[in-house]
Amino acid sequence: MTQPLPETYTGPGLVDLQVNGYAGFDFNSDPANWTPDILHRVREAMSRRGVTAALPTFITDDTDRMLARARRYAQTADQDAALAHAFPLLHIEGPFISPEDGPRGAHPRAYCLRPDAAPDWLDRFIEASGRRIGIITVAPELPGALDFIEKAASAGICAALGHTQASPDILAAAISAGARMSTHLGNGSHLMLPRLNNYVQFQLAADALFAGFIADGRHIPFFTLKNFLRAKPPSRSILVTDATAAADAPPGVYCLGGQTLRVREDGLVTGAFQPESGFLAGSSLTLDRAVINVCAQCGIGFEDAWKMASVIPASVVGLPEPVKVSVIVSPQGFQCSLCR
Repeated sequence: MTQPLPETYTGPGLVDLQVNGYAGFDFNSDPANWTPDILHRVREAMSRRGVTAALPTFITDDTDRMLARARRYAQTADQDAALAHAFPLLHIEGPFISPEDGPRGAHPRAYCLRPDAAPDWLDRFIEASGRRIGIITVAPELPGALDFIEKAASAGICAALGHTQASPDILAAAISAGARMSTHLGNGSHLMLPRLNNYVQFQLAADALFAGFIADGRHIPFFTLKNFLRAKPPSRSILVTDATAAADAPPGVYCLGGQTLRVREDGLVTGAFQPESGFLAGSSLTLDRAVINVCAQCGIGFEDAWKMASVIPASVVGLPEPVKVSVIVSPQGFQCSLCR
């Protein structure tokens, strides 16, 4: 049943835990592109939709390039309090993900690593980021991954399971090691899975895990997402965008790291040269639209949907309750009338 939308709403600001890029800017681009003017433009574009904090998300790449981005991010946060507030932590999505087609998603195979092959990786990134890592997404079946998850959790980092093809036993071991979340559950997976005994179903049933969902109707059909939200109730669910530079931007060609993306008129984002592959390359979703979508398509009440995009994600990564915002609500999105 479609849930009604209020005309206006005041509540804690929205928090997006997975943003690869936004409003034409790619967080996975050359660190020289991270200028204050551009980052403030991104911050302001998000704030107009009620988003007060977002985690820039680095996808799988050469380790030195990822480290350079982390250092540039830390420098930016150290020098600009407004940007530090808007982008308080990083989400590192890779390189410790499955190299197999399907679970790997749009990540480049050439840079996928095993945790046991990079024993100092976590220490280097903690230092480079100024201790501002909020989430690290890991495939727990990789050699050394369980020890890596335990180490990350001990450092106060949310270890998330994603881009994985792990068995139920390994997923259970990862939860015991400290994993707390599933990254964009249902995506970064095989196109075909065993009917009932599969890694998506196990994570849906794992009460210890929060789950992130990309609620655009493309990454997960809305009827499937409705079922997922019955298994993983709003108190354990997080709305994310997995946004690329195409979010809040017109159709056209954009970049995600070194990859070229094509964004259609309907907002679908694919690799420009593999549009029929069946694998998506991030999204053009904005977080306000995710809130509206789960109300309109999945029967979630507006206040619960708002929490799934604000206080719940903030709590998972240890952020304080977001500052209040007031928005005008329409089926097309939010317009922030008071953004502090």
